Amino acid sequence: MRLVFIILTLLVCFSCKNDKSEYVDIQNIKGNIFASSTKIPDNHFLGDQACKSCHGEQFKEWKGSHHDKAMQIANDSTVLGNFNNTIFKSQEVTSKFYKKEGDFYVNTEGRDGEYHDYKIEYTFGVEPLQQYIVKFPDGHYQCLRTAWDTEKQKWFDLYPDFKVVHSEWLHWSRGGLNWNNMCADCHSTNVRKNYDLETNSYDTKYALINVNCEACHGPGKDHVEAVNRLGDNYTFEGELKMTFATEPKALVDECARCHVRREQYSEYYNFEGTFLDHYFPQLIANNLYYPDGQILDEVYVYGSFLQSKMYQNNVTCTNCHNPHSLELRFKGNMLCAQCHDTKVYDTTEHHFHDVDSEGAECINCHMTGKIYMGNDYRRDHSFRIPRPDLSLKYGTPNACTQCHTDKDDTWAWDNYKKTHGEPKSKHFSDLLAPGLTGDPHGFEKLLELSKDTIYPEMARASAIMAMGNYLDENAINNMLSFLNDDSPLVRGAVIDALNESSSNDLAAFFIPLLKDKKRTVRVKAFLAVASVNQFQIPEEYKEVYKKVEQEFNDHLQVTADFSGGRAKKAMYYLKKGDVLNAIVWYEKALEVDDLNNMLRMNLANLYYRNQQFEEAEAAFKLIIKQEPDYAQTYYSYALLLAELNRTEEAVKQMELAIKHMPENVRFYYNLSLLYDKINNLEKAERTAAKGLKLAPNNESLLYVLAYIYQKQGNINKAVNIASRLVQLYPNNQQYRVFLNQISTPK
Repeated sequence: MRLVFIILTLLVCFSCKNDKSEYVDIQNIKGNIFASSTKIPDNHFLGDQACKSCHGEQFKEWKGSHHDKAMQIANDSTVLGNFNNTIFKSQEVTSKFYKKEGDFYVNTEGRDGEYHDYKIEYTFGVEPLQQYIVKFPDGHYQCLRTAWDTEKQKWFDLYPDFKVVHSEWLHWSRGGLNWNNMCADCHSTNVRKNYDLETNSYDTKYALINVNCEACHGPGKDHVEAVNRLGDNYTFEGELKMTFATEPKALVDECARCHVRREQYSEYYNFEGTFLDHYFPQLIANNLYYPDGQILDEVYVYGSFLQSKMYQNNVTCTNCHNPHSLELRFKGNMLCAQCHDTKVYDTTEHHFHDVDSEGAECINCHMTGKIYMGNDYRRDHSFRIPRPDLSLKYGTPNACTQCHTDKDDTWAWDNYKKTHGEPKSKHFSDLLAPGLTGDPHGFEKLLELSKDTIYPEMARASAIMAMGNYLDENAINNMLSFLNDDSPLVRGAVIDALNESSSNDLAAFFIPLLKDKKRTVRVKAFLAVASVNQFQIPEEYKEVYKKVEQEFNDHLQVTADFSGGRAKKAMYYLKKGDVLNAIVWYEKALEVDDLNNMLRMNLANLYYRNQQFEEAEAAFKLIIKQEPDYAQTYYSYALLLAELNRTEEAVKQMELAIKHMPENVRFYYNLSLLYDKINNLEKAERTAAKGLKLAPNNESLLYVLAYIYQKQGNINKAVNIASRLVQLYPNNQQYRVFLNQISTPK
């Protein structure tokens, strides 16, 4: 389906079982797991000029950097684009950029599909592109879809091949390019979104317009007061973040909040706790990453860096990047030579390319990348060797054929083996990719990956999530064993993977995680135990249950402007057994993103469950209209029609389900039953037989085929199938009774 991702803004944290120095916050050290949600007053942030007098060199490096120019008021000195009555056309939309009375304007298509004049309030970014922000009356600030290419000096469409109409969530005037919820938290300092659900409006505030010194180091008030008070007697006492004393993994953790695709959990980011007290990252999953973990969608760098051996070996962001100018510390292979011996690696015997050529640069083989937002090339930070063999198996990219575009993956793999031989060690992708691509043995490989702590937490947690595709009793039991894992990322993944279940028995396993050290894990656990009546919560957890309930409500509040945040509230009510409120919140979720048919499918099924058959049918029809190739809709719609005794119509919809997903065995079973219901036993038999060609031992299909044979009077065939059922499933007494009934002469 078309997944407009619940961009519940997302990403992670790492540790090994052998590394117990998990940079815990002061509250945890004191024994209190609850970092506060208190917002920091704006006057605690003093601005860059307060830092300049003592930190002149750092200020000089920062000034003019991407952080400095992350967001600026639009004026003659900050606007880089051509506003001299310039016309730009894309996707049947014409935009005119012009100036009036010293201000900058654009005339373009608005929310209503009509053309309007919009004043540019702010610039966003500086290179390789600059975006422009417009203010709407309801406090919504929107980023134009047309941006300025600062290298080619021209206007361009961020998504030139993607047609978006004015009513869609991805239209520039709506949620997909909304500054308040998609951009502000990382482009300004001390942001409070201040979203009002009732009026669908914002009153967003920040202390400093850009990514200032204090966006990284924390509010400077206490530090400056201490320096002024103590003078030469001042000693640093930890009142600032990201210092020379910060441990490597802790530093990555602190950079993560803005270099990650993640979901927000705390109402405000207030520098307390760690990344996982405020955000949870998007794990490696289809449509976001390739099956081997390489970047695919716009996931930023943190999720890929956590996959790397560099991260595991305490390499941190500032080893390569100047933290103030953001420039690389060295050019070319000298950057990698900080750690890697040039006599071994910067040689033709290693890279097999001409010296000083592009192929001889480390990053071109080990840090491939993709272009995002039209012209922004970003490199994958997982630092992996090229694997053409995985490309052949799973369709993943590799550096060889990305450069040698006239060659194929078979050529690349043959040459790789000639120059380097087989890969010398197993990479986690050898175990993860099969599970993400539906390999029949994928679960066993995912389990192996999850259990082995030599692999990165990011990979292990992603393997747990992927196990959700193989759910059965064995899988669930194995997944539950990871609830005590040392990694909070893994613990959170277990809860997410099993959260669809509303079983009280299963929910009971999550109750202890209400006391988890990480807020994100606690909040996930709270949703997972929502089906448990408060009075059934064990006495020792009742107090903490109330506290985590508040954290959960804060999480819902801060994500209430996303369709996914509202859908999560619907899930909460559904777990509580409150179907009516679940329906209300799925409807509210679709108000944000009317094209999110994953949500509409859930809503349609709830309408069906609540016997709101007209609403269910309308929802199914709309999904089919918007996404006619999605087989599951036809299947669910067919079940509804069968419920309404509109069997002939149900047959047509089930046939369409099979047409669009012929490998789904369940569809054949249901279609066979529908044919039986209209007394077309020949088609019922034929359909069941087709399904059994896909799954010869499928229990349901064998039973329905035996039943049809018996109904047709083909007793011998019925007995043969029933005997096979008894042999395959000896513990099912129903099959023995059925076999005896049809075997007994009448």
